[in-house]
Amino acid sequence: MEIQELASKRVDIQKKRFYLDVKQSSRGRFLKIAEVWIGRGRQDNIRKSKLTLSLSVAAELKDCLGDFIEHYAHLGLKGGHSHRHEHSNDKEQHPRRRPQHPPPSPPVSVGSEEPPHSVLKTEYIERDNRKYYLDLKENQRGRFLRIRQTMSRGPGMMGYFGHSLGQEQTIVLPAQGMIEFRDALVQLIEEYGEGDIEDRRGGGDEPPELPEGTSFRVDNKRFYFDVGSNRYGIFLKVSEVRPPYRNTITVPYKAWTRFGENFIKYEEEMRRIYNSHKEKRMDARGDSGEEQEGLE
Repeated sequence: MEIQELASKRVDIQKKRFYLDVKQSSRGRFLKIAEVWIGRGRQDNIRKSKLTLSLSVAAELKDCLGDFIEHYAHLGLKGGHSHRHEHSNDKEQHPRRRPQHPPPSPPVSVGSEEPPHSVLKTEYIERDNRKYYLDLKENQRGRFLRIRQTMSRGPGMMGYFGHSLGQEQTIVLPAQGMIEFRDALVQLIEEYGEGDIEDRRGGGDEPPELPEGTSFRVDNKRFYFDVGSNRYGIFLKVSEVRPPYRNTITVPYKAWTRFGENFIKYEEEMRRIYNSHKEKRMDARGDSGEEQEGLE
């Protein structure tokens, strides 16, 4: 199968180079991201990691990067290690993931030696038999974004969540380079987004006019509701923001009715429970008052 290269961009972040290549096969267009890291000494070989994804997934990755960039900006610098963070996290290879919610990314290979780290933000994208885990992490060397793909390929070795794991790909992006990386990704998607492999699965109908987004504040949190659309249909993006934290879920249009029904159900049930407790407290106070009157 002949593969044609349509466009390529290079992003240099610290001592890493990221190549973003748009390619086309008989099935359609896709994006290949290659991470190249060159060690300092002679004993350090050139290390290369790659990630392959459809352009529709790349568009979702672009949106996720926007959320991670915003979250990273709110984090600020960490104590006296800020200078070291800006210049040292290019050394990061694939750190080990701690259990988180939403579902954590699969663990890395056994035997890998990695420094202790903390997870600052996590999201994941799921398309067909592929899952993409995005983890913003931090250790003594700095902050970085790990993007890890797992793919199930039928019977065989069991992977995360019971899937048969056929292939894994990972790249590690220094956090301060996320904006430049996102901008390069945006340019490629805008120019070559049509003709994507995933695009061939759906129709070419124009999406209907969408309602405007809204938001409201509850205590020290703000909730945002934004309606959007992509090749998979219409969805509602619900974001809970309490600086510097932001959590987001995406609800497809076909699930809105069930979500609404469940919200109403629990609201009515909690109102009934609350009123029942309130009546019991009032009855208890009434009984107490009658007893006091009897004693008088």
